[in-house]
Amino acid sequence: MMRQVRRGATPPPGPGPSAPPYGAGVPQQPSYTDGQGHGGDGYDSGYNTGQVYGGGGGGQGPGRQVRDRPAPDWRRRIKWTAITVVTVLVVTTVGTYFWADSKLNRDVDLSKVIDRPAAGEGTNYLIVGSDSREGMSKDQMKDLHTGYAEGKRTDSMMILHTGDNGSTLISLPRDSDVEIPSFVGSESGKKYPGTGRHTKLNAAYAEDGPELLVRTVEHNTGLRLDHYVEIGFGGFANIVDAVGGVEIDIPQDIKDKKSGADLKKGKQTLDGQEALAFVRTRYALAGSDLDRTKNQQKFLSALASQVATPSTVLNPFRLYPTMGAGLDSLVVDKDMGLFDLASMFWAMKSVSGGEGTSMNMPISGSVGGNLKWDDAKVKKLVEELKNDEKVTVSGNN
Repeated sequence: MMRQVRRGATPPPGPGPSAPPYGAGVPQQPSYTDGQGHGGDGYDSGYNTGQVYGGGGGGQGPGRQVRDRPAPDWRRRIKWTAITVVTVLVVTTVGTYFWADSKLNRDVDLSKVIDRPAAGEGTNYLIVGSDSREGMSKDQMKDLHTGYAEGKRTDSMMILHTGDNGSTLISLPRDSDVEIPSFVGSESGKKYPGTGRHTKLNAAYAEDGPELLVRTVEHNTGLRLDHYVEIGFGGFANIVDAVGGVEIDIPQDIKDKKSGADLKKGKQTLDGQEALAFVRTRYALAGSDLDRTKNQQKFLSALASQVATPSTVLNPFRLYPTMGAGLDSLVVDKDMGLFDLASMFWAMKSVSGGEGTSMNMPISGSVGGNLKWDDAKVKKLVEELKNDEKVTVSGNN
């Protein structure tokens, strides 16, 4: 604003009545003071020096109240951030648990198994790989070289024992000579008396499913099985693909038209199709079922190790597809929980890491084309497993 200047009366330029002096008749403006008794006739009273409303350039004049901005309460912020993070983790964990638990196919009822051995120390799982083609298209069957047979049969069987003295993984050759005992039909509920009939172990599954297989293994070993886990061809391949493939050292060149295997010796990463061909290969190994079980043990342990790595567990984009692929294709007993399943995988990982023992069931020879178990060694092995002792018996490795 411009400073007001008082001017005197100016006479009119020409004749005629004189005009009133400038400012005449206008009330005199009050003088302003600077708050310390210093007056001034001018209107500005310090306006041009920035002292309007009692403040100077720095704004600390007597007419102005300045409030300092409060410092941020970092303890409060950290507290609520932590509460939020923990809440999200809890909700996610609980949600994941119920989602995963709902996917388990608890179709096997071990309460139908009769004349069971007494329970021992530790936990025993019967892990079965079946040739089930359920849910697979004809193109998938062709790609995986599974054939088109209906129904399902056991392709691999293993007992996994977990306890305080390490884990033990024992392969049961499907050509094992066993006695089919008396049993109750899983569907009919009818009791079938034992006749002393001997056959291959995988025939028990084909005859009446998982319940008769459990009954047969328990009868011929004397070892009580606590849980049952089964996976089919398609599910196995899907898990391997979901985890990003499994690295394994192939012991020799393998070419098998029946399984579709065409693998070179050495360390490499197998996808689902290659992995399934590898664990099914038999005829490229001189037709030996014992050699095939070694490869199955080796691969399953490597798969368990791969699933349990931080790159899978801490990566939701890999963890959830892996869990989904695995849980959708697993068939377990009615008492099987997620924690039991997790314990099984960690035990298999420990076997792969050298902290446990892997072996084939001890074999003494053959009878009628079937593999005969070494009765004395099997008895000793079962005693050690029941008592959860360190296994000292050697198998046919």
